[in-house]
Amino acid sequence: MLEISNLHAYYGKSHVLHGVNMTVGQGEIVALLGRNGSGRSTTAKAIMGLVDCQGVIKWKGQDIQGKKPFEVAHLGIGYVPENRDIFPKLTVHQNLLLGQKSGSKQSRWSFDDMYTMFPRLKEREHTEAGVMSGGEQQMLTLCRTLMGDPDLIIIDEPTEGLAPKIVELVGQYLKTLKSKGISVLLIEQKLTIAMAISDRVQVMGHGSIVFQGTPEELKADTYTRKEWLEV
Repeated sequence: MLEISNLHAYYGKSHVLHGVNMTVGQGEIVALLGRNGSGRSTTAKAIMGLVDCQGVIKWKGQDIQGKKPFEVAHLGIGYVPENRDIFPKLTVHQNLLLGQKSGSKQSRWSFDDMYTMFPRLKEREHTEAGVMSGGEQQMLTLCRTLMGDPDLIIIDEPTEGLAPKIVELVGQYLKTLKSKGISVLLIEQKLTIAMAISDRVQVMGHGSIVFQGTPEELKADTYTRKEWLEV
């Protein structure tokens, strides 16, 4: 589905990604782990066409490197950035409505699916999104991206600053995506959730991939965890 090879990215004169290689298969959850500043978010932004980059980014066999963010989104890649982008003055329902793509293709998801996944959003259906808690806004962002019916979702730090109960809900959400055959690239700091639901994990350090393997292999690799993950 998604194939990245020899990806380099830059912010001005700073060289941030150094030849990143990775793949995400269909219906696979791949966790991208690493400390802050290791290049994980930049990798996501490079895929979405939000930063200057060089290298090969292929989506379903098509080269998408250099495409504009809206073009990448139209090809079926959803992106949930770290900063919970919602429309604060619109209601929950209106926010979800804006997530829908126009077109004849029947979406895999309905409003009811969203409200079943996160009942809290149903209660807040007619509430302005700006007055909701951080956790509720995160649920809304995840659902709004899903309304666009992507085949791959890139999610940046979805559990950052959330209460344990909501973290659990986010975990369930990810499992639901997997059951519908949607691929997920999960950028996460919390090892627990990443290890529990990922098929594969990749660890980044200083703009390169320093480890690739299964959650079990990472659990057994004390050196990588100590060197690249533990704060």
